Amino acid sequence: MALPLMPKATAVWLVENTALSFIQIADFCGLHELEIQAIADGDVGMGMQGLDPLANGQLTQAELDRCAADPASRLKLAKSTNPMPKARGKGARYTPVSKRQDRPDGIAWLLKNHPELQPVQIAKLLGTTKPTIKAIDDKTHWNSTNITPRNPVTLGLCTEADLEKLVIIARARAAKLGKAEEKAESKVQESTEASSKE
Repeated sequence: MALPLMPKATAVWLVENTALSFIQIADFCGLHELEIQAIADGDVGMGMQGLDPLANGQLTQAELDRCAADPASRLKLAKSTNPMPKARGKGARYTPVSKRQDRPDGIAWLLKNHPELQPVQIAKLLGTTKPTIKAIDDKTHWNSTNITPRNPVTLGLCTEADLEKLVIIARARAAKLGKAEEKAESKVQESTEASSKE
């Protein structure tokens, strides 16, 4: 269950301004009932400013009235009207200057350990270009003598989840292409057998 922001300050406000039971307040704020009792006794939270959950939209007055009338019911957070943050858009990733020298090592590691990945996928994952990938693969890169394959995840160039996702997609594509090639070879073999029988 989601908790309100600043649960202890919210509990202080609810104790001071409502007739809710300690259990209801404890359940809503994610605190223990004894903590709420200590707040009410003044042992905990002395001098703490209460946070009004009505003012910041975490509770509605109707919900507060409903729970005040029925001690067995529990408070529920109000749905937020604030816009939710959106996931970062896809595209080239910014690589800090301090990690740019590690990018060729990451590319070399991907080429060595995941040959099923296409250059386009590697370019998108690490924020590089296809000519750079080709140069590292052909060992014509200007710094090829100093390139040592290192995992791009440990270098901080990409996340493990992004890498795994791309590898799964690449393996599925490779399996699909392998089946298509087998099918084409079997058709060619059948046609050569049929022509030899005639």
